[in-house]
Parts: sequence; C-alpha cells; structure tokens
Amino acid sequence: MKKGILLALLLVTAFAASAFALAPIKPEDQKPVFIYVGPVADGGYNYMHDLGRQAMEKANPGVKGSIVESVPEGPDAERVMETAIRNGAKVVYANSFGYMDHVINVAKKDPDVYFNHCSGYKVAPNASTYFGRMYQPRYLSGLVAGKATKSNLIGYVAAYPIPEVIRGINAFTLGVRKVNPNAKVKVVWIYTWHDPAKEKEATKALFDAKCDTIAMHADTGGAPQAAEELGMWVIGYNYPMDKYAPTRHLVTPVWNWGKYYDYSTKAIANGTWKSQQVWWSMKDGMVDLSKFGKDVKEDTKKLVASEKKKIIDGKWDVFTGPIKGQDGKVVVPQGKKLNDGEMLSMNWFVEGVEGTIPK
Repeated sequence: MKKGILLALLLVTAFAASAFALAPIKPEDQKPVFIYVGPVADGGYNYMHDLGRQAMEKANPGVKGSIVESVPEGPDAERVMETAIRNGAKVVYANSFGYMDHVINVAKKDPDVYFNHCSGYKVAPNASTYFGRMYQPRYLSGLVAGKATKSNLIGYVAAYPIPEVIRGINAFTLGVRKVNPNAKVKVVWIYTWHDPAKEKEATKALFDAKCDTIAMHADTGGAPQAAEELGMWVIGYNYPMDKYAPTRHLVTPVWNWGKYYDYSTKAIANGTWKSQQVWWSMKDGMVDLSKFGKDVKEDTKKLVASEKKKIIDGKWDVFTGPIKGQDGKVVVPQGKKLNDGEMLSMNWFVEGVEGTIPK
C-alpha cells in the first residue's frame, strides 16, 4: 500500500526518468486531484494529507483541488485518475503505495499531466514520488516511550510487514533502547491500514501481554482510544493523538504534507518541476513531533531536543552504527551509516524487538 518503498537500490537505474520538459501550468489552471486510500474522516493519515491540500490552496491563491476518498489499490485507481483528467485535472496526487503501477500506467497515457505518487519507487518523465524521513521523529518518540514505560514492555500496532513499517519499528526501538536498554518492543501485525476495530483489538492484546505503552503504524485513532480506556501510555502517528487519548498521550510523529504540495504547485507554475524522488527530513519540515503530553518530564523533553538538533544539523542520523540485529549480532558496524537504499529496503529487526517479519 501507501508507504512500503521496495527495491530501493534500483531506484535510479531501473526507473530513472529521461530528460523531459513539461509545459508550466498557472496555479489556477492546475486543478489538482488528490486520490486518497481512505476517508478524510480517519483522523490520521488521509486527514493529514487533506490538511496538506488545504495548506497548499491557502498558500497558492487560485488553486482549487478536488479529492476522491477511499479509492482501492487496484485497477479502479486508474479509472478514478482518468476520470479526473477528463474533467480537467492537470495534476494528480496519489497518496498510497499500492497506486504505484497504476500511476505509471496512466502517466504513460497522459504525458502532459503531472503525476505525484506518495511513497513509491517508480518514476516516469511526468511522474515523481514524494515521502518523508519519518524514521527520524519515530526515533525521538522512542526516547519518550523508553522513559515512560514501567513494565519495560512497549506494544507496537503495525499495519503490514513492509520496509517502511519495519524501518519505523526499528527507529522507534533504537530510541527506546537508548534510554532504557532493558525495554522490549512487542509487535502485533494487523494487515490493514484502516480498521479501528482491529487496531483496538491489537492494543488490548498488547495490554494483556503486560505492555503499559503503545506505539502504532495505522491510519486511525482506534489504538489510542483503546489505550486511553486501558490506561496505557500512547505514542501516536500521523495526527496528534491527544484527540483520542487526552490523558494518556505522550507525543506523536506527525506529517506535514503541505510542504510537498506547496513546492510542487509552485514548481509546476514556474517550470522547475522535474521527475524526481523526494525523501524529505525533519530539517525540511516534512516530518516532526507533535507537542508533548502533560506527563512528559522536562529531562525527557531536553533529551529529545538535543537529539533532534543533532539530526537536523546533520551531525548524526538514526541508523548509524553500532546497531545490533534481533539476534544480538552487529548488523551496522561502528562508524557506518546506512544509505538510503539500505533503509528503504529494510527487512530485518534490531535488537529489542519481539516479533517476526512474515514472508
């Protein structure tokens, strides 16, 4: 689906776009369509994309986008895109990984339309990809969770066993273990992005397994709601989850999709848009942390601020060795930093994670 970025080592060679020039389009003539994998009312992933759309429209007077919600990741996505183009859309934003091949298919048919695909790895002369280095705020949120847990068991409600989710679990666990080497992160796979009931069931199962804190990679507030009811600490995702866990929320890694939507709109208007693969960081403002919950202690806040500064200043990044794998053996040696390809194709767990990666 949306976010799993696979085979990244082949990004440049296999899917490099040829030199190609698209005609600039004035903001008021772009008529962008936003294809969402779930409902805007999910209060999470799709909601944050739509906030990004709104921010883009506010920053670019004259632009009026349209949205199509809950579009399945299959051939129907092509029909939706083609219908929007027939109705005048000159720019397409598709927000889920599973749209990737369908975006490329339609891009070939409509070479004068600009296509932007969230989280994929395939590009075309008129199609770019965009995503953010969410692993950075994931790591920072792990520091908070590691400081908060008393049972030293932290649950993780995880959607699908794909590199993006695995990368987030690992980054989070590295943060947890930096401040609390005895803590474990227990993973439960739910095999869906959007199912509040399953998210709640997974949270209850983690509570029964003695976890007193949860983190998550799913699209709704289902897990935080259940955690609030059970008295578990909450590390959210996508949107600040204090809305769903008002007394138990600690912090949430959040998206700012408007950064890319504004950039793309302006680039299309001034003729500087190009086919590329965008993977922006905290420094770029694409990803960040929400405000802290009232129970996060001052020493934790200071530690997070210090680690965040190191990342933003470029002095250090999360997947810098030494890092041990789940079996305790060194996977990333001292002094080595994983490159983008290695991070984008990650299929192993770090030490401290309890769970398996299904094939």
